[in-house]
Amino acid sequence: MPCFPPPLSITICEINRDFITCESLTDDRAKETYGKVLGVVFSPIPFQSDLLLNNSEQGSEQELREDVPGRGLTALQLILSDSFKRIFRPKDVNLLEEVDPYGVSWHQHKHIIAFISGPNQVTVRDYEDSEGKDPHLLTSDFQRGITMLEWRPNGGKTLSVACKRGICIWSASYPGNAASVRSRVASFLGTLSRGGSGFRWTLVDFLESPSGEQVSALSWSPNGRFLASASCESSSFTIWDVAQGLGTPIRRGLGGISMLKWSPTGDYFFTAKFDGTFYLWETNTWTSEPWSSTGGRVTGAAWDPDGRMILLAFSESITLGSIHFASKPPSLDAHLLPVDLPDIESLTGSHGIEKMAWDATGERLALSYKGGNETYSGLIAVYDVRRTPLISASLIGFIRGPGENPKPLVFSFHNKCKQGPLLSVCWSSGWCCTYPLIFRAHLLP
Repeated sequence: MPCFPPPLSITICEINRDFITCESLTDDRAKETYGKVLGVVFSPIPFQSDLLLNNSEQGSEQELREDVPGRGLTALQLILSDSFKRIFRPKDVNLLEEVDPYGVSWHQHKHIIAFISGPNQVTVRDYEDSEGKDPHLLTSDFQRGITMLEWRPNGGKTLSVACKRGICIWSASYPGNAASVRSRVASFLGTLSRGGSGFRWTLVDFLESPSGEQVSALSWSPNGRFLASASCESSSFTIWDVAQGLGTPIRRGLGGISMLKWSPTGDYFFTAKFDGTFYLWETNTWTSEPWSSTGGRVTGAAWDPDGRMILLAFSESITLGSIHFASKPPSLDAHLLPVDLPDIESLTGSHGIEKMAWDATGERLALSYKGGNETYSGLIAVYDVRRTPLISASLIGFIRGPGENPKPLVFSFHNKCKQGPLLSVCWSSGWCCTYPLIFRAHLLP
């Protein structure tokens, strides 16, 4: 039977398919369980969730105009302001309301987590910094209406943040080794990094959207050279050469893009739209094949470690879809297979998936679901996944967050944690919690 957290309990971690819980949010239970195995405790990080929730329910034209800096505008800011006035078109308003202003991302090689902690603020916590237990808070006049963020692969400590009018690029600066700020925008970029110790964060570049749109989706190429961005207000997505600060629009009449995902090998690229259609691209010639779904729009997408298959979740279905490529790149010949999750419907009564995350090793799958009965409301379902010969998923249990009636706003796995999957969740109760999922024999005492 799947492991179910008792009412009013708080989940700590998984140990061999058993989810450990406690009654209060402290580090003591974590130290007793996984702390001895991993040598680190991932303390929960508080944030003001009400700011995020209120921001997601607004989004009017008046509110967005108020976010443009109004005093001491530089020449660049005036240009951005003019572009900003052209953002709103009546047909776009509904799509903007569909964009979730939540995001959480782990550094690819380090125990550093970043998440959106306010409409204009990012929190960064370095668990490897023994002196800096307080997180860094990243803010800037350019960073307004944040929608998502993602660490740059193979780029040191570099973070991209999607916001209104473009993308903020942050980088860590150390004493005697300051981060390089792009010369063409150096005089316009403000920086603020509060908290932490030993280093600070610098806003090193601002990649302006081609027409000043709200950026609503990001994805880095696996080598960290290119950054893809999209807006639900634009008919194209853009591939940025970040070192040069240059963007190339890929125009295929793709209005209303909600999601971008580069494959781990870089050979393929996935785009999804709010209307339920999605595209598979090969990145050699940037040709694509369109797909459509009867299960609503895509709410989650994750590539397998080999980049030969992508797993999809849909808003009006509790059955996942796995798209398998039939031959090597650049071929787009692929077929779609269902991945049934009967437990979600039978246990929770839900009929759709809200969000999904898949561990980069392909061993653990986490998802949140729409509606459902009161007993299972607000929980995250965790599955054990097998990939041979086809994808199959077995429900092992549920995660319950801290606080009163917590709901998962967003969650993500650590991509390459050697000690086993780490699942981080930002809860509506105002806590970002990390759950080690320990099930490998050599890690257990």
